[in-house]
Amino acid sequence: MAATNRKILRKAGFYVSLLIFLGVMLFPFFIMLMTSFKSSKEAISRHPTLFPQVWDFHHYVDIFNPQIFPFLSYFKNSLTVSVLASVIAVFFGILGAYALSRLRFKGRVTINASFYTVYMFSGILLVVPLFKIISALGLYDTTTALVITMVVQTLPTAVFMLKSYFDTIPHDIEEAAMMDGLNRLQIIFYITVPLAISGIISVFVYCFMVAWNDYLFASIFLSSSANFTLPVGLNTLFSTPDYVWGRMMAASLVTALPVVLMYALSERFIKGNLTDGGVKG
Repeated sequence: MAATNRKILRKAGFYVSLLIFLGVMLFPFFIMLMTSFKSSKEAISRHPTLFPQVWDFHHYVDIFNPQIFPFLSYFKNSLTVSVLASVIAVFFGILGAYALSRLRFKGRVTINASFYTVYMFSGILLVVPLFKIISALGLYDTTTALVITMVVQTLPTAVFMLKSYFDTIPHDIEEAAMMDGLNRLQIIFYITVPLAISGIISVFVYCFMVAWNDYLFASIFLSSSANFTLPVGLNTLFSTPDYVWGRMMAASLVTALPVVLMYALSERFIKGNLTDGGVKG
């Protein structure tokens, strides 16, 4: 009986701790959401309220007004950069990770170790050399410059993560495919990629999130507002002389929504693929 009670108490303590943790983590986002529905006067009141006294939706209308905040233009730029950079990083990541996982060549260990050292360096250290390269190529203030930069930022991690997934795939499957007449590229895209699809999706989501949320490189390599991505555009909104907190919170929440939706959808897809078997028959 005592053991049962201790088990119940431990379980209750776990759930209470989990609720407290989630409350602390989600409370700032809750405040952002509530502020986005408050009038400008209520948002800066000396007597703050948890919930809006009068629910006001005009901040969400304002952020889609091109005269106030060209959200759709910034959204298109962010989406273009994030998708292109993620696709390129994943494609070359697959090839590089497969080579490190399956092929044996001189310098393989050194190259593999170099991907670990990337984590030792901050992105700020790459600003100057990348800026010189981008300027020399005549790509300053272009979407292409940001795509190249995001590929440079995410490709080492993509290779590192995908190699870990490829290492878990049995060699016997590929050897059987070779006996059936498949060449190395066919094995990669017909055998290895389908078996590692959950890992590839995870890497794509990671690369997308890095590119979508990037502010450092976008603020340096872009100068015209027509090319701004959402993080840089949000900074201009926060830099206006009159701070409209509801509008800023609404823009921040809408900016974060695509990443949240992508993560939620990809998680369900990944879980579904993790149950699929690699060998059928």
